Amino acid sequence: MKWIFFDLGATLVDESDVYKSRCEYAINQLNIEPEEFMNRVYEEAKVSPTPIRTAAKAYGVTLPEWDNSLEKLYDAAYGVLSALHGRYKLGIIANQSLGTQERIDKWGIGQFFDVVIASAEAGCAKPDPGIFTMALRKAGCKAEDAVMIGDRLDNDIIPAKKLGMKTVWVRQGYAIYQNIDDESKRPDLIVDTIEELKGLDDL
Repeated sequence: MKWIFFDLGATLVDESDVYKSRCEYAINQLNIEPEEFMNRVYEEAKVSPTPIRTAAKAYGVTLPEWDNSLEKLYDAAYGVLSALHGRYKLGIIANQSLGTQERIDKWGIGQFFDVVIASAEAGCAKPDPGIFTMALRKAGCKAEDAVMIGDRLDNDIIPAKKLGMKTVWVRQGYAIYQNIDDESKRPDLIVDTIEELKGLDDL
């Protein structure tokens, strides 16, 4: 294994405050109990990479733009990246709005990544295999020499496996509501937090 590619949202970046803000906005627009809306979100999270937006749309609510200012790194993110950097080449493959490099620089982790491929600049988004092959091409890396780490089976794990990459599923955020319904989709490693990524050397 030569390269490790990370997703950002709910993998390295804690989006829980954004989730809370968006759920509160939707609930305030509706005359329903918060529990009803949240149960719909949890159900959507099983199959949708954007469960809050999907749930809100089902109720006829249009959400405001995603608020990047509410994002923050998971506490363990810097230490994990620092430990892996130097032993492996690191990259990002993420569905992100414009300005990803600026955001990771602001969080103090930009220096760890040699390749940053974000959907807004790439012109395609996960699970499209094109965004993965774009990253591999830029890295000069074969799929079998790379691992993809992400929180979504549908967006991160399944498309990366199809290309021949090793995969690590980080069950953070709404990923906890997803289930492996087919053994062919099973990641090489499953962890509940990024702190557990020390097992990467065994892949």
